[in-house]
Amino acid sequence: MPVYNKLVRDRIPEVIESTGKQFSTRILENVEYIQELKNKSFEELEEYINAENDNEAIEELADLLEIIHALAECHGASFEKVDEVRQKKVQRRGGFKEKIFLIEVEDE
Repeated sequence: MPVYNKLVRDRIPEVIESTGKQFSTRILENVEYIQELKNKSFEELEEYINAENDNEAIEELADLLEIIHALAECHGASFEKVDEVRQKKVQRRGGFKEKIFLIEVEDE
């Protein structure tokens, strides 16, 4: 039986059960949960980086967004609060729309 030892989406046990396969799960404590969400974010980011087309990229971005929603809740904030902070940062420092690539800055 393959061992996964990773955070999965809430309905995955139901999906596995529908196949008639045996499986085991456990509910994580909050500290473990945050760590596993962080681990999952790296997994999903790697999948995004390796996406071969726009559709795959969008699927992986959706997974990353789901992780951001969960992490925001872990830290006592809503996604809307995270987006509010993002918007304030855009106002102060800009976004990434202009595709600016900094090469060097003179050292004093």
